[in-house]
Amino acid sequence: MACPEQPRVRLPQLRLDELLEELQARIDAARGTRDRVHTLLVAVLSVGRELELEHVLHSIVEAAALLVNAGYAALGVISPDGQTLSAFHTVGVTEHQIAEIGPYPQGHGILGELIRHPEPLRVEKISQHPASYGFPPNHPPMNSFLGVPIRVRGQAFGNLYLTEKRGGLQFDEEDESLLATLAVAAGVAIDNARLYEESRLRERWLRANAKITHLLMSGSGRAEALGLIAERARTISGSALAAVAMPMEDTKSLTVEIAVGVDAEEHRGLVLPMHETLMGLAYSAAAPIASDDVTRDPRICPEPPRFGGLGPAVAVPIGTGKDGVRGVVLLARETGRPTYSERETEMLQGFAAQAAIAMELAERRQDAEQIAVLEDRDRIARDLHDLAIQRLFATGMTLQSAGRFIEHPEAAGRVLRAVDDLDETIKIIRSTIFGLRAREGTAHSGLRARVVRAVGEASPTLGFTPSVRMEGLVDTDVPREIADHVMAVLSEALTNIARHAHAGRAQVVLTTDGHEASLTVSDDGVGITPGGRRSGLRNMAERAEQLGGRFEVSSPDRGGTLLAWWVPLPVE
Repeated sequence: MACPEQPRVRLPQLRLDELLEELQARIDAARGTRDRVHTLLVAVLSVGRELELEHVLHSIVEAAALLVNAGYAALGVISPDGQTLSAFHTVGVTEHQIAEIGPYPQGHGILGELIRHPEPLRVEKISQHPASYGFPPNHPPMNSFLGVPIRVRGQAFGNLYLTEKRGGLQFDEEDESLLATLAVAAGVAIDNARLYEESRLRERWLRANAKITHLLMSGSGRAEALGLIAERARTISGSALAAVAMPMEDTKSLTVEIAVGVDAEEHRGLVLPMHETLMGLAYSAAAPIASDDVTRDPRICPEPPRFGGLGPAVAVPIGTGKDGVRGVVLLARETGRPTYSERETEMLQGFAAQAAIAMELAERRQDAEQIAVLEDRDRIARDLHDLAIQRLFATGMTLQSAGRFIEHPEAAGRVLRAVDDLDETIKIIRSTIFGLRAREGTAHSGLRARVVRAVGEASPTLGFTPSVRMEGLVDTDVPREIADHVMAVLSEALTNIARHAHAGRAQVVLTTDGHEASLTVSDDGVGITPGGRRSGLRNMAERAEQLGGRFEVSSPDRGGTLLAWWVPLPVE
C-alpha cells in the first residue's frame, strides 16, 4: 500500500515579495546616494576650477541648484557692515524677470534671517515663516526654501538660498547636508579666488611702481611722474577720478598739480587748506582719510563744484611719517560703486610710499648732478672774473688813456662810447657771475633764478611750460623788496592763466634798464571774462601803485590777455 504524499515546506509568497521590494529599495537608495555623492564631487570640482571671483560665485550658484534639484538659486554676498547684502548672484530667473522685479534684495525678511543667525535653515513654505513679509510684484512664486551660510576663514562671506525643489518635493536633511558640504568647498574656492585676485592686483601695483621709478631715475620731470602716479592709481583701483596735490612753499596749503578723469580740469590748480579738507587732513596726519560720499562730506570744499556723479573717495599720503610725506593722491569712484576697502587702501598706500621713495632717490640723483653743475658754474664764474673782466677792464683803461691823444672829436667820442660799452659789458658779466654763483633755494637767490623756478613750478598746473625772457641786470639793479613784489605779481598772473585762461601758450618777459623794472605776462587763452572776479588784478594794480608804478590789462588783436606791470627803481 502506497504512502500518502507529504506537503512541501514553502515560504509565504507575500513575505518574499516584501523582502525583494526592500532589497530593491535599498539598492535604489544606494544608487541614489552614489549618484548624489558623484554630483557633489562634480559640484566641488566645478567651483574649485575657476579663479576669477565673479566666475567662482556664479559656478557656486549653478552647482547648488543642480545638487539639490532646485528651481531657483541665489548667492547673497554680505556687505562689510555685516547687516545687509552688497551683491546678489542668481540662477533660474531671467534678465527680463529681474528687470520687472526691480532692485536686488538687501537682506531683509527670511534672507536676513541667515545674516542674523548664520545656521542652515529649511522651510516648507516661505510665507509661513515669521520673518517673511511677502514678495515684490512680478516675483515668481516660491514656497520650499533651504539656506546655508558660506564662511571664508571663519568669517561670514554670504549665504546660499535655494527655493522650489523640482517635482513639488520638500528639501530634506540630505539636501541640507549636501548643500552644507558644498558651502565648505565654496568657502575654499572663494578664498583662493580672493588670493589670486589680490596677487594679480599686487603685481599691477608693483609694475606701476617699477615704471614710475624708471621714469624718475631716467631724468624725467616731476610733472610726468605725478601724472603717471595719478593715471596708474586711477586705472588699477577702478576709480573715475585721480588727483595729486603737493604742498606749497608756506606748507600751510596744498595745490592740485595733476588731475585725471571726471571733471579733471576743475581740480587742476586748486589751492586747498591743510587742515580743513580731505587731502589736507591726509597730508597732516600722514594717514589715509576716506569718505563714503564726497558730495555730502563737509571736508570737501563745495566751490567750485567738481565731484558731480562721484561717491566714495579716499585720500592717501605719498610717503610715510610726517616728515616723509611729499604730497597726497585722491581717488574717487562713481556714485553707487563700493567704498574703498581696507585692503585696497593698504595697497594704494604701499604704492604711494614706493612712489615717494622713487621721488626721493631721483631728487638725490638730481642733487648730485646739481652739485656738479654748480661746481662747473663756480669754475666758469672764477674764469670770467679772473680772466675776462680783468682783460676787459685793462682794455677799457687803455682806450681811455688813448682817447686823450685823439684830436678828432668824432673819433674821440667813439672811443669814449666804446669805453662806456666795456663798462656796461663788465656789469653784465658781473651779473652773470652773480647768477652763476647763486644757489637756488637759499635766501640769496637772485630774481632771475626765482623767476625761472616759479615758471617751472607752475608748468605742471598749466599743462605746458611758458617761455621766459629776461633783459638787463635783473639781479643787481632790482632790489630785494621790489623783487618780492615782482614774484607776487608773476605768481598771481600764472595762477590766473591756469584757472581761467584755458591757454596753450604763455610768455613771461622781465626787463630792466636800471631806472625801471617791467614785467609782462601774455597768453593765447580766452581773454578776460566779462563779469569775472577781479581780486587778483586789483592786487597787482595796488602793488604797482604802492611802488609808484602802473599796471595795465589788455586783450591783443591776436587774442588772449596781456598783463603789463612797471615800477621805478630807486636812484642810488
